[in-house]
Amino acid sequence: MTTVPTLRTEPIAARRTGAAPTAAAPSPAPEPRLTPEQLRSMGKTEARTLSDALFQRLAGLDRESHAYSYVRGTVIELNMPLVRFVASRFRHRAAEMDDIVQVGTVGLIKAVDGYDPDRGVEFLTYAVPTITGEVKRFFRDTSWPVRVPRSMQELYLLVARGSDRLEQDLGRRPTPAELAEKLDLTPDQVDEGLAAGRLYRSHSLDALGSDNPENPDEPGGALVDRLGCCDHNLDLVEFREAVRPLLNELAPRERTVLLSRFWGNRTQSEIAEEIGVSQMQVSRLLSATLGRLREQLEDRESDA
Repeated sequence: MTTVPTLRTEPIAARRTGAAPTAAAPSPAPEPRLTPEQLRSMGKTEARTLSDALFQRLAGLDRESHAYSYVRGTVIELNMPLVRFVASRFRHRAAEMDDIVQVGTVGLIKAVDGYDPDRGVEFLTYAVPTITGEVKRFFRDTSWPVRVPRSMQELYLLVARGSDRLEQDLGRRPTPAELAEKLDLTPDQVDEGLAAGRLYRSHSLDALGSDNPENPDEPGGALVDRLGCCDHNLDLVEFREAVRPLLNELAPRERTVLLSRFWGNRTQSEIAEEIGVSQMQVSRLLSATLGRLREQLEDRESDA
């Protein structure tokens, strides 16, 4: 099992005493216990465990110290596979993969700097939407082949980003009426934003389409997100059969929450109201339960 790197921290005696610094060489940066090659070759479970431990370490370090810079850099390196995973979903877009990875890395850095482990949400759950959002913004801000007034571009971006956030809250694509209420816009403004969005690469795979054939103005995902995909229902068959024996080992509340969310297709808010807790408690319970199930599944795969 990989141990958390032991870090050197810079001396602070001179600052405490007010003494002038000596002519000695400055405090060196901490010596890494793990090379970049070792970090990249770690298994998922091992990397996640080390990453969680390093996030706890970051919370107790001075942001200006060499130790903080090293730990932060190690966390970023450990989680670079998330960037490559997200970037692979955009490989058919009209951009170099290196550019997409670079933009995704910016999203990863934002996720590392904004993550709070005390909130009870796994870093993976927090980071993937952050990285994906950064890449989507890159395409939205640079992919207007038809000249559209800046105000209309901004309106479209506001509607599109609001749609992404609201989809996470609702567990489904929001309707134009829900978007108007959430963004404090009029229905006409939402319609104008969606109309401007149809000019966004309207002839390419990057265009945002509608998931509802009866309402083409209802916001939907990019066409490329629908191409070359496997039938997720088939994946669920294998997943459910693998998870079924593990569900019987869960506590009653954990099993109820998990079944309601993924088998009953209910939102976290609906589940929270049913069992009499807050939505945040449901989110934490789901994260913890899924984490244990994932580890048990990985252990079974490694033993197979």
